[in-house]
Amino acid sequence: MEFLASMGGNASWLLGYVVPFLFVLTIVVFFHELGHFWVARRAGVKVVAFSVGFGPEIVGFNDRHGTRWRLSAIPLGGYVKFLGDENAASTPDHGALDEMNEADRRESFFHKPLGARAAIVAAGPIANFILAIVIFAGLFMTVGRQVTTPQVDAVQAGSAAERAGFQPNDVILSIDGQPIDSFGDMQRVVSVNAERKLNVEIERGGQRVTVEATPDLREVTDSFGNVHRIGVLGISRNTSGGQVRTERFGPVEAVGMATREVWFIVDRTFSYLGGVVTGRESADQLGGPIRIAQVSGQVATFGIGALLQLAAVLSVSIGLLNLFPVPLLDGGHLLFYAIEALRGRPLSARAQEVGFRIGLALVLMLMLFATWNDILSISKS
Repeated sequence: MEFLASMGGNASWLLGYVVPFLFVLTIVVFFHELGHFWVARRAGVKVVAFSVGFGPEIVGFNDRHGTRWRLSAIPLGGYVKFLGDENAASTPDHGALDEMNEADRRESFFHKPLGARAAIVAAGPIANFILAIVIFAGLFMTVGRQVTTPQVDAVQAGSAAERAGFQPNDVILSIDGQPIDSFGDMQRVVSVNAERKLNVEIERGGQRVTVEATPDLREVTDSFGNVHRIGVLGISRNTSGGQVRTERFGPVEAVGMATREVWFIVDRTFSYLGGVVTGRESADQLGGPIRIAQVSGQVATFGIGALLQLAAVLSVSIGLLNLFPVPLLDGGHLLFYAIEALRGRPLSARAQEVGFRIGLALVLMLMLFATWNDILSISKS
């Protein structure tokens, strides 16, 4: 219960966990909603409200276009409310839509062409991906990344590396055709491929050699006490004596690397979810607001750069989650629009209402499950 014990002092708890959590989540939520807002304004849709958080308004103001910008009491999300919306989930208010005059219809979200509505909905997740790329690219240009040559200095006895035939002084060139530029690159690829056979190309004595290695699945505890199940080869690298260098990159290269970083997170997320479905991965790694707050506080101890990196990772995760075809999420709206495109007309109001109720139930169950995982994780710490 170390985490709960560390929250004993209100001031330290506030500064250590709540402030970093709100910093990270507010950035991600704001840019997600800004994506919806920006495209909606350009499509001629009237935006009634732009809220960071849910519930009662803490502070707010009206802009010259009549949009109410507000900061709300429950900082676990946000929303943009358009003319014609019944609630923050952007479900249609059919009564209000039927009574609209012609001027209001021109500014109503639900009276816009299908393509415009789809673009507005998709803009939120897309903004999350763009934000992540911008953050990663900025970090690559300013902070840079630490690089250690992917050379094997020691092979652990009885490890996957020993079984595969790795030897000291081997230099890893690629894994399954993916170039490896640093020891960190190798670790990241290996960590997400536990118990999967990998073709590893190495340089040994001036010659290229290919070996087959299957990383072992291990539980590893990080410096904060968090337990992770990852793939491990069992090789180590000596980082003393100036073996680690920092590289910074130009804008074009940084954007390319940032885009690959975003794709890696997306690919890893789908791999993990697929593993949960097939039983290869445990669902207890799914976390909710408590886990995010805990991780935010831990990461904040490494500085603003690490906290921004967490914001980028969270931005990708939220953008991806919102694209899942679940009614109530952006992906659910896009699913309805795809059906509308195929049918030539929207789903009935009743069908949409049932869909939104099912979506709400699924989202609430996911939140409860993630929160339960958070509580179990804290109780074990």
